[in-house]
Amino acid sequence: MQLVFASSNPNKIKEIQNLVPATIQILSLDDIGCFEEIPETASTIEGNAILKANYITQNYGYDCFADDTGLEVDALGGEPGVYSARYAGEQKDANDNMNKILEKLAGSSNRKANFKTVICLNSKGKQNIFTGIVNGKIIEEKIGSNGFGYDPIFVADGYNKTFAELTLDEKSSISHRGLAVKQLVDFLQ
Repeated sequence: MQLVFASSNPNKIKEIQNLVPATIQILSLDDIGCFEEIPETASTIEGNAILKANYITQNYGYDCFADDTGLEVDALGGEPGVYSARYAGEQKDANDNMNKILEKLAGSSNRKANFKTVICLNSKGKQNIFTGIVNGKIIEEKIGSNGFGYDPIFVADGYNKTFAELTLDEKSSISHRGLAVKQLVDFLQ
């Protein structure tokens, strides 16, 4: 089975392909000839996942799934949330984004945060939503070189390593994206 994943982010594509059974081949936006940036103008993570999936279905005719992910920090009122990729500006730089959070949390004792992934699946004329949330905290410095995004500053509850210190398999077994993809795979099977 081939399934279009509405992303051109190689890190996300690798993570997703690692999470689905070998019977499902993930096709990226590049694979289907979609090279434009899909607008993410919704005010929620769920809304952006729906926008991206609908864009591919309407403009390219594929059944597909799209995800949107955000880091929600309690002490920042849920920021960066839907603006996670562009938190420090349109350049979408992970280090700039992490630095901004670390600066805003300097001196704060409340470091609680969660990662949230919402997947929207458009298949056979129906739409289904799957959500994965992992709770944790923001540490005070970047640690680790695996993963991407905010992984070097996020430690999941019950763990003492950042997502960036975990292997891809370790992260996938507990991550927000892993939880949402598991629901997607269970639904498809």
